[in-house]
Amino acid sequence: MATQVNPPRGMRDFLPADKANRERVLGTIRSVYTQHGFDEIETPVMEESSRLHAGLGGDNEKLAFGVLKRALTVDDLHAASTPLELADLGLRFDLTVPLARFYATHQAELPTVFRAIQIAPVWRAERPQKGRYRQFVQCDIDIIGEKGIIAEIELITATTATLAALGIDGCSIRINDRRLLSSMLTVFGFPASEHASVLITIDKLDKLGTDGVITELRDRAYPAGPIDTLEAFFTRPQTMEFNPFGEKAIRKALPEGIDEAAVLSLVELGAALGDVSSLVFDPFLVRGMGYYTGTIFEVAHPSLGYSLGGGGRYDGMIGRFLGGDVPAVGFSLGFERIVDLVAPDALGGLDATALLYEEDVPAQLLVALKSELIASGVRVRLERKPRNLKPLLAQLAGSGFARVATVRADSTLSTLEFRELA
Repeated sequence: MATQVNPPRGMRDFLPADKANRERVLGTIRSVYTQHGFDEIETPVMEESSRLHAGLGGDNEKLAFGVLKRALTVDDLHAASTPLELADLGLRFDLTVPLARFYATHQAELPTVFRAIQIAPVWRAERPQKGRYRQFVQCDIDIIGEKGIIAEIELITATTATLAALGIDGCSIRINDRRLLSSMLTVFGFPASEHASVLITIDKLDKLGTDGVITELRDRAYPAGPIDTLEAFFTRPQTMEFNPFGEKAIRKALPEGIDEAAVLSLVELGAALGDVSSLVFDPFLVRGMGYYTGTIFEVAHPSLGYSLGGGGRYDGMIGRFLGGDVPAVGFSLGFERIVDLVAPDALGGLDATALLYEEDVPAQLLVALKSELIASGVRVRLERKPRNLKPLLAQLAGSGFARVATVRADSTLSTLEFRELA
């Protein structure tokens, strides 16, 4: 009986046509990011386990793949109180923690304000499902060293330009500020020590709805008074749509006594962006990462129940390595979700032609014709002509080849007759 040889769960193989489409999309993303002044870097796929589990990655730390120490003994296995004690390295679960380490390592060699591109795979021990894999590609841009909102403006502008270049229409950018969330919980009566865990539940609002969030908070035995106040705020007699984005909409969405500096920061951001993108203020946008300190944002698409990407300001992370806060903000696109929205032929590609030849055609002639076509900017494949052409032509079309020509022993480039593949 044959053994199944599938890739590991949550990981995938890509056939040539899929791989070609992925590379076209990646090329477009890189090109737009570069046009907007960002520089690409590369970091190792592994980081020290202690760094990956330093409280910087939120719940994603629980999903990190560990790499066992070398030369472990049976005694080591018995002595370990947790599995983490057996690992000294781990696969990166995002690109932000490696970037923070990279900046701390190379700060002296980098500009005062550093604009970084990272496009690379990451790994999480997820429960595989549609749109969620254990190995996937993230496309990150980050600005380190700029404390003003110009950093957020550059990131949002570059991201919306990227989506436009990919032909993905109808997206909106949901925006909030972690300072507003903390301030709001204080106004509702939740003690500061409970803010992080309460936000984990509020982050489930899209999945559970307001009733589900309130039920979970009561089940977790938080004080009744703050929960009652939050429930009353959820059910107040006004819409939850706070647009157009602006000061009036933001203040309408928030209770009295909120963090004024965060409100004014969002107002300034919206005014500066203007019509660059479709901005939506979402007072309960949380973003799961515990390292966010200010503005946070997500890309929403009307046809999807999940975001296409997101990010925010994380001014406290790099300071853990350098001993002082360094302003930083980033925006990440989830490539696996993005690529599914891009039509395979939307970005074009090289003109691809297949040359079909029979046994009597000299190899020297085939090489010469192929070289001439390549020199003119055409992608070329040589294929021995079979008796039954139909399967081969279907395969070529599926691989992105637009034309074929039959080569005979006396053919020249000018005598080749090209025909289009459907």
